[in-house]
Amino acid sequence: MAWQPEQGPVRELTGYLRSALSASDPNAQRYATMMLTQAKSSPDVINYLVYIFSNRASLEPLNLSFEDIDLVRSSAAINLKNSIKTTYKTLSMEAQAYIRLAALSCLEDPNSQIRNFAGSVITEVVQRGGVLGWPELLPELLSLASNERGSTSPAAQEGAMGAIAKVCEDSKKLLDKEYQGQRPLDVIIPRLLEVTSSPLAKVRAFALASINSFIPQKPHAVISSIDQLLARLFQLANDPSDDVRRNVCRSFVQLVDIRPDKVRPHMGDLVDYMVLQQRNTDDPDLALDAAEFWLCIGENEQLCVTLGPYLNKIVPVLLESMVYDEEDVMRLEGDADDADTEDRPEDIKPQFAKLKNIRVTTNGHNSNYNGNEGDMIKANTARSSDVDALSEGEIEDDDGGADLEDRWNLRKCSAAALDVLASTFHQPVFAVTLPYLKENLRHHDWPNREAAVLAIGAVADGCMEAVTPHLPDLVPYLVSLLNDSEPVVRLITCWALGRYSGWASHLENINDRKRYFEPMMEGILNRMLDKNKRVQESAASAFANLEEKATKELTPYCAPIIQQFVQCFGRYKDRNMFILYDCIQTLAEHVGPVLARQDLIDLLMPAIIQRWSKVSDQSQELFPLLECLSYVATALGDAFAPFAAHIFVRCVRIIHQNLEQYLLAINNAPIDKPNKDFLVTSLDLLSAIIQALDSSKSGELVSTSQPRFFDLLMFCMEDPSNDVRQSSYALLGDCAVNIFPQLQPFLPALLPVLIRQLDLDNVRDEDIDTGFSVINNACWSCGEIAMNEKQGMAPFVEKLYHHLMSIISNPEIPGSVNENAAIALGRLGVDCSQALAPHLAEFAKPFLQTIEPVDDTDEKGHAFLGFNRTIEKNPQAMEDCLLDYFKASAAYSKNNFNHNESIGGSFQRNLVGYKALIPNFPAFL
Repeated sequence: MAWQPEQGPVRELTGYLRSALSASDPNAQRYATMMLTQAKSSPDVINYLVYIFSNRASLEPLNLSFEDIDLVRSSAAINLKNSIKTTYKTLSMEAQAYIRLAALSCLEDPNSQIRNFAGSVITEVVQRGGVLGWPELLPELLSLASNERGSTSPAAQEGAMGAIAKVCEDSKKLLDKEYQGQRPLDVIIPRLLEVTSSPLAKVRAFALASINSFIPQKPHAVISSIDQLLARLFQLANDPSDDVRRNVCRSFVQLVDIRPDKVRPHMGDLVDYMVLQQRNTDDPDLALDAAEFWLCIGENEQLCVTLGPYLNKIVPVLLESMVYDEEDVMRLEGDADDADTEDRPEDIKPQFAKLKNIRVTTNGHNSNYNGNEGDMIKANTARSSDVDALSEGEIEDDDGGADLEDRWNLRKCSAAALDVLASTFHQPVFAVTLPYLKENLRHHDWPNREAAVLAIGAVADGCMEAVTPHLPDLVPYLVSLLNDSEPVVRLITCWALGRYSGWASHLENINDRKRYFEPMMEGILNRMLDKNKRVQESAASAFANLEEKATKELTPYCAPIIQQFVQCFGRYKDRNMFILYDCIQTLAEHVGPVLARQDLIDLLMPAIIQRWSKVSDQSQELFPLLECLSYVATALGDAFAPFAAHIFVRCVRIIHQNLEQYLLAINNAPIDKPNKDFLVTSLDLLSAIIQALDSSKSGELVSTSQPRFFDLLMFCMEDPSNDVRQSSYALLGDCAVNIFPQLQPFLPALLPVLIRQLDLDNVRDEDIDTGFSVINNACWSCGEIAMNEKQGMAPFVEKLYHHLMSIISNPEIPGSVNENAAIALGRLGVDCSQALAPHLAEFAKPFLQTIEPVDDTDEKGHAFLGFNRTIEKNPQAMEDCLLDYFKASAAYSKNNFNHNESIGGSFQRNLVGYKALIPNFPAFL
């Protein structure tokens, strides 16, 4: 017998669903949410959710308004989708069939929001049950969307096509898999191309959006239909619907990536088309999609050069689009002086640890990929290809409190495109831009002034040679704009000056530096104490940029710079502290030991320590603060000692707490797992302190640590997070270099963990890049330990050899990791050559090939010494690669080795030995 609802549970559940989405009574909302959570344990709750969602008539007797009925049905759909996500495979066949039937029926609902939710339920069912779990779905949806029967209502056509778009977006890989000899996509793409001819604009737009979902993956079904797709795009290019034209623009952007050869012949027409769409002031999203075409083309080397003849068309529309629109002007004009206003928790962006602890012994292959998060024109490529689903009423799962200025928009995209074009074409771009700058830089309307400054900054990198003759006039004017009455103008001027700080800081004439660089630097520093918090942030970011470019040229100015930083500590609220830390660590990185002057220490450190004492162990502000202290400790060296003990103890405490919380969480499901970035940043700071201090002082800190330092480190070396293990092995190697006597007693426990880390089978495909970074650091720390533990490594040589050899001989491993593994293997041979000698014939050739491009460093010298000693124990094993060895011997520089035995001497002994072994040695050579 088919399931039938009871009115009591329907009425009760309806009340909870209504309250759960109503913000007017927070207490009732919390209670309703709790009751809905408890209701999930009922075996019939999914059937009731389906019933309420799909049967509007059943809710009408409950005395609800039309709006409340739609709210209840929406709430039921949201809860149904979430339940499907977790329980679909455990449901009975009858319950699954009921869901599928109801969802299809809701596609015909007159309410577009309900149709949208039906599509969301359908795509969730496909994701959980698979394509074969609902084989009739796609044919039925395509039939409805194309009005195959001739009687499908417009609402049902739109609902069906919307559902297809969601399924295509969420199940791209599933639809391109082979089932019983056929891929669904081979049928879907041709049908979607047909549906783009629908008389309904939303159906056409959804159909094209569905195709766009697949283009980046380059499936056969798309590649084989490229010509038909292009023909349809040109037919749809002048469609009256903005939604359709938006997806036409997105299609061309996608095609640039996968088939630039198909785009190139139409470049002239496409330029005219995209310029026209970008000038559509009624639809900012359409204009943005058109602008992204220039950005995409600019990043494609094959196509970018083809834009040269059209710069006089493209650059003006980019410049126009960089001016704030009327709505933004009203929002920004007279921006308040808010420097004394406390930040709200939602104003502070989530923080993440920046991975800097990758240990390098080979050619400086440091994989530190940290980007400049303050760059005003950084591109955002993660834009959705969906049709504007929010206009259909679906609830947006987004942070409504996000800063509007942080969002990707037409203005930022246009500036980024101008930057890319300037970097490709240089002077011709500036030639088109210059008249605009002359007209707008001194414009009486601030939006025009601001856009002109943005343009100046955007072309800085690409047009520096063309701009340079103008900078003696331009820079003083920009410095004057730092005092503009509009905060937005001051903000963008800080950024633009930062882009030109490399020119000003490296002027050869000292008088020129005083004339241009010093006012620039002083102006930006002053804006760091602006009354507007966003201007403060921009100025601090610009000053960090200036530090990167000026480097050691800042040495004479350290005192006034630090004085300003200290004032910022007293003025800044929580959010801007993060960029202040970046300024301090960048200064420490580039002026280094200069910061160890006592007068500078007395200025800077009290301010940092005062803030350090204020920040709690649970605050995400610790991430940038700990990173900043790592750089400061490195710069100060042993002068950091007065501050080290308290900081060291706190880092150990944070690590201990985090590990304990993690153990509790994995054994008790309701407890959230702690943020591993606390571990990463604490480990990195401990590394910096151990390197900075005199060994006796850092050794004392480690010896007196409670809990025991190396016990905690071993737990971190086995942590499931690659980032934590990467920092752990960096710290292990630093301990081997700086405090080996404290490390040595723990090696019997630590080395087996290190050996397991070198096993390539433990690297997961989904995080292979960070996995290799861990192995890189493990190889480096292995080599450092081997140099200090000497013959004590003998019990571990056999296992270490096999793992290191598997790394060296694997062509899929990044070159820098191979090189570090080869150096570790060679260093192992310095004192354990006897144990390595039996394997020499196997590893000699890959060792020589891997180490050949490595720069001549002490570490390479150690490796060759160990290799040479291994050869002495088994010279006959070199038969297959003796000439390679002699070439390596001849090529190696003898000037960079500081070991107690000359590397040249070890090469010489082996050469003499081979002369004795090989008859007629000169002829052999």
